[in-house]
Amino acid sequence: MPNRTLNPLSGPLLILAAAVLWGTTGTASSLAPAGAPPAAIGAAGLVLGGLLLFLSTRTARSLPRACTRRERWLLALGAVAVAGYPVTFYPAVTRTGVAVSTVIALGSAPVFTGLLAWLTRQARPTARWAVATTTAVLGCTILVLGPELAGGTAPVDVLGVLLAALAGLSYAAYSLVGGRLIARGHPSAGVMGAMFGGAALLVLPVLLLSDGHWLLTLRGTAVALHLAVITTFLAYRLFGHGLRRTTAQAATTLTLAEPAVAAILGVAVLAEHLPGASWFGLAVLATGLTFVAFG
Repeated sequence: MPNRTLNPLSGPLLILAAAVLWGTTGTASSLAPAGAPPAAIGAAGLVLGGLLLFLSTRTARSLPRACTRRERWLLALGAVAVAGYPVTFYPAVTRTGVAVSTVIALGSAPVFTGLLAWLTRQARPTARWAVATTTAVLGCTILVLGPELAGGTAPVDVLGVLLAALAGLSYAAYSLVGGRLIARGHPSAGVMGAMFGGAALLVLPVLLLSDGHWLLTLRGTAVALHLAVITTFLAYRLFGHGLRRTTAQAATTLTLAEPAVAAILGVAVLAEHLPGASWFGLAVLATGLTFVAFG
């Protein structure tokens, strides 16, 4: 069984590296051709990246045969959870906006992970994790909602909030499933490849039934390849390797670095403006992540 101690050199830093790559998703998606459906953009990244993870990893193709019956059910659950994230998150963005959806999805994921790990008796959340996670979620909230707090609040869409929370639950579920299978000795690349290969098939209808003309343009192809290769294939390879040395609870908290990277890229690449509250939130978020990574 792999060592699950929090070694920053082999675990949390790999999770943070994956979060950095995920943080480029928003900037890349904003460069897609006008009129490209947001759900189709997410589906394209998952379908192409998921199939790449599956086809490039020999252990992913042989993993179902190497698993017990119970583990195969876990793999299937993980694939459904992976597919559930874009199916719920992108409609949530449409109804509540990027900022609110990001805060709810990413902010609720560590909470769901801690609760699910406790309910399934995988691990009991520690007081240090709870304090660090609360700090990180608070910083993430201030960072992402800073512009909206400065300009007034918008009406809350209840269905959008529920969809974003379901996205957070999906993320928590496949992180726990992946962590459990890896802890049982299965190769991390094989676990990620199998889960994402299954998820790619599940969301393929979303891509096929949407308007795909944007994919035929040079910019559309570039965006889809970036989402597939960088934010799915490479990022989840890193995430899987990180789970070998990091608990799922800590991992989902560490990925709160994603909106921080997205905000910084927005300022540097898209010339966006961040109010002082957002910079304060960034500092609070960094404090929480530091406690998780090096605690």
